[in-house]
Amino acid sequence: MYRGFNPFDADNPAAMSYMAHSGMMRGPAQRRFDEYFRCYPIIMAPGAERPELNYGSKIFLPPSALQKISQMHVQWPLMLELVNGEKERQTHAGVLEFVAEEGRAYIPQWMMQTLQLDVGDMIQVKSTSLPLAKLVKLQPQSTNFLDISDPKAVLEKAFRNFATLTKGDVFNFEYNDEVYEVAVLEVKPETEKAGVCMIETDVSVEFAPPVGYVEPQKGSGTSTPRSTMGGLPTGGVMHPQGTMAQSINYDAIAPNSTTAATGARAVSSHFLSEGHKLNAKKGSKAPTPKPTTPVAGASSNTPPITRRRTNGPMPLRLPPNKLFFGYEIKPVKTDADKEAEKENANKPHFAGQGQTLRGATKRKGEGEDKGKAPEKKTNEGRRLDGRNA
Repeated sequence: MYRGFNPFDADNPAAMSYMAHSGMMRGPAQRRFDEYFRCYPIIMAPGAERPELNYGSKIFLPPSALQKISQMHVQWPLMLELVNGEKERQTHAGVLEFVAEEGRAYIPQWMMQTLQLDVGDMIQVKSTSLPLAKLVKLQPQSTNFLDISDPKAVLEKAFRNFATLTKGDVFNFEYNDEVYEVAVLEVKPETEKAGVCMIETDVSVEFAPPVGYVEPQKGSGTSTPRSTMGGLPTGGVMHPQGTMAQSINYDAIAPNSTTAATGARAVSSHFLSEGHKLNAKKGSKAPTPKPTTPVAGASSNTPPITRRRTNGPMPLRLPPNKLFFGYEIKPVKTDADKEAEKENANKPHFAGQGQTLRGATKRKGEGEDKGKAPEKKTNEGRRLDGRNA
């Protein structure tokens, strides 16, 4: 051992290495990374603009921080504790890259709001160790979160950018061009640091009602006439038509419900009764009346004929591969249109005189003469010289 060498000197790296190799120190070294930096939003980090880094819990540190951390016995993946001593606020984060300028640290905007930091304020960064997360209880900060159809899949994708979560954080993530804010109400396992590691772990997520959410009031279950007076009915407003029917103005183009119901009843009433002749012939056998006395083994009650009850238009049944784009619009006839139809009906049709194609009128008796065939002279002869015999 060299003179003046103190193996218990915590500020001497050689002494710490000697203690680790000689077995005098069990477990990791007692030193930890502890530095102060001026914080800036991560959107101001050097290099190409990457706005998606704002929705995570990873920060940028200078290369000198990597050099110091590599000389220490720290737990990997590296977990950091961010402390704002003036406001007594703290949270946890991971490191994404060591590319920041010396003396600067770039952190997400939501983390600056959680720590109540302004641009250029001093922040203390310390290395720490956190247990793997088992359960996280979250509370959305807006009722818009209820519009997400599959929040589990959305959060699984969002948590890929998160290395840690701390109780009291209000982080945010982006989905469908909208930013959602979520508060961390509880984390397990519970520790003094109130933080957990989100890397390579299975997490159970519980949700608290969003901020501003009001539970719908449940009815008493009994409907009375007074329950619908002076307001909406107990069960709310029932919309008989969907959005497609409203967009095409189905009420204006649909056939009259009364007419459709009449036609439906007429169609449904075909072939429901026995046939009868209008003129009963003599000698025709009349139907034998049914006996009023009940017969053994037979029921005297005839089953009622089920009639179709319709109180609206007939259902629309289309063949395959065909679409329905609404009924044909028939314009309403005005009084002027009705008068014009009456005038056209009163005018004589096909009342003109017959005319030939040549334009000349027939002479009286001309047609009769042409219709008669010339009479043949039976006894008249001719000579070779052309004289009459």
